[in-house]
Amino acid sequence: METSTKLLFVEDDKRISDATTNGLQKHGFVVEPAYDGFVGARLATTYNYDLIILDINLPLMNGFEVCKAIRQHGVATPILMLTALGEIDDRVKGLDFGADDYLVKPFDFRELLARIHALLRRTNATHEQASEILREANLEMNLVNKTVRRNNQLIDLTAREYELLEFLLRNKGRVLSKMDIIEHVWELNFDTNTNVIEVFINYLRKKIDRNFEPKLIHTKTGLGYYLKAD
Repeated sequence: METSTKLLFVEDDKRISDATTNGLQKHGFVVEPAYDGFVGARLATTYNYDLIILDINLPLMNGFEVCKAIRQHGVATPILMLTALGEIDDRVKGLDFGADDYLVKPFDFRELLARIHALLRRTNATHEQASEILREANLEMNLVNKTVRRNNQLIDLTAREYELLEFLLRNKGRVLSKMDIIEHVWELNFDTNTNVIEVFINYLRKKIDRNFEPKLIHTKTGLGYYLKAD
């Protein structure tokens, strides 16, 4: 990992912050720590980072508020949210506010590294197909400037939503199972009993289909999802 890869780590527990920051620095990352939500939000919306690690329980502004503020400011930097053990509602809520992935505390440092690398791989994907535009009906994805339009109306997507839509578009008409999506979009093994895939499909439907025709994202009961202008 190149030392130019810069992370913002928003965590109020200084012991956790220092230990994790030291570990990440040993792996070549440049880490900017923030110890409360207000400072974290200000840094995230002022400076450029490759990835943001964001705890939920923060003073001044909690992680949900920080995440919402970052997205409302138009910052699309991938956000890895740290959630409490067993708090499924926190994970879904964090994704709803624009987080791209979550990690349960206390976490194993190796898993943190794996999730960081996975998010960065997607963000720093090569531009071999940079001139390509993916289309289906009146939906258009421009891979040069990473924009999505429906009926020429700009659609605002998070980094994870974008990656999921791209995967659906590249495989339009093909039914994609939950495991297909996990392997190609999340790139990590995680608890398949969670409803993360369903949550993100629902996000895309609200943004891509709810106010437009024809409907593009469909469910094949018991098999998976597909994108096609039926």
